[in-house]
Amino acid sequence: MLMILSCVMLASFIYFLMSKKLSALTALILIPTLFALIGGFHAELGKYVIDGLRLVAPNGVLMIFAMLYFLTMTEAGMFDPLVARIVRAVRGDPVRIFIGTVLLAFIVALDGDGATIYMIVLSAFLPIYKRLGLSRPMVCCLLLQVSGLGNMVPWGGPTARAATAMHVDVGEMFVPMIPAILASVAWTFALAYMFGRRERVRLGGAIDINGDFSELGEHRGAGGWRFNFNWALTSLLILALCLELFPLSYLFMVAACMALIVNFPSLKDQQDQLALHAPPILAVSSLIFAAGVFTGVLTGTGMTKTVATGLLEIIPDSFGPFMALLTALLSIPLTWLVSNDVFYFGILPILADTAQHHGISAIEMARASLIGQPVHILSPLVASTYLVVSMLKLDYAENQRFTLKWSVVSSLILLCVSLLTGIFPLYVR
Repeated sequence: MLMILSCVMLASFIYFLMSKKLSALTALILIPTLFALIGGFHAELGKYVIDGLRLVAPNGVLMIFAMLYFLTMTEAGMFDPLVARIVRAVRGDPVRIFIGTVLLAFIVALDGDGATIYMIVLSAFLPIYKRLGLSRPMVCCLLLQVSGLGNMVPWGGPTARAATAMHVDVGEMFVPMIPAILASVAWTFALAYMFGRRERVRLGGAIDINGDFSELGEHRGAGGWRFNFNWALTSLLILALCLELFPLSYLFMVAACMALIVNFPSLKDQQDQLALHAPPILAVSSLIFAAGVFTGVLTGTGMTKTVATGLLEIIPDSFGPFMALLTALLSIPLTWLVSNDVFYFGILPILADTAQHHGISAIEMARASLIGQPVHILSPLVASTYLVVSMLKLDYAENQRFTLKWSVVSSLILLCVSLLTGIFPLYVR
């Protein structure tokens, strides 16, 4: 009965979201609540919700103060000279702009955090997208491709989880995957070129926008000791994030306060900044905590575990020699449906146990389990995705429909190159 309830609930969630009959915020809260009550979980429902909120609270706080930090820095003019240089380099050409977007995003992605990618890249490029009228779904799609691949660095969450769950060395697991990841990186640049060509045709070629941004770097405090302080603070912040000196949320809380005090010394100016940035911050943080309700109810009621177990039970024994390939293919939809913790610590060990009987090693299974990461980044359980959608003022469901097919292609490229390079087998005899 729980399996049927779980499947109907997930189907309803996807339907109401994609059909735009409910917003992401209302769907994340109301649908799991309704099905939990139908399933008779009313007595423990409050506990499940609080548990889910505790789970997402660090991410929620991180997003609130990360947005406040970068939005404050943008208002202070920190990124104006960078934007001016980029404008001069891309010359109003959509192809150059999209390729530049992807290049900067991959550089930032080395820290393994999607939120940082969106904040820094959009701070630099968003005025250009708006001026040219470039497709925001295309921009969002490209950034999500980069974020999905950036998550796969050894210090990123999914790779560390897979290595931990399989008890293998993360470096030994990751290094052979580099050719497959680079192939997907190349695909992302190719996608940027293709999107850019489409936009170039739609817009009728390149547009001279240098005059629109010629004054950047000459106002809003872009210069002087505050400008140097802002870049020094941001560099130290990124270094601290990479070294994990303190929790990410706490680092951004401290940095945001310092940014406000230095760039807007008067109390009134600080209050004005908070009022200015409150709407976008509220939009993102509310979705993150709504996702906490969704996660808490699914986990607490056992729906997530039931769906995972049910999927494993229908796999025939004859599929054993293909278990690495099957794991790679299952990771594409499953990491969209469930959290990384559930997949890597709950589902992967069961799949690996079956694979071991057929001579497939734990490290091969760990590599196979990462194939779905370009699609996982679109999951409603990924907090940072709400951030980029909100910053670009897109509809969440429309973004899913536009981006999903390209993310699946990225996962399939990872899969094909992985099989060709032999980092996990197609099948074992």
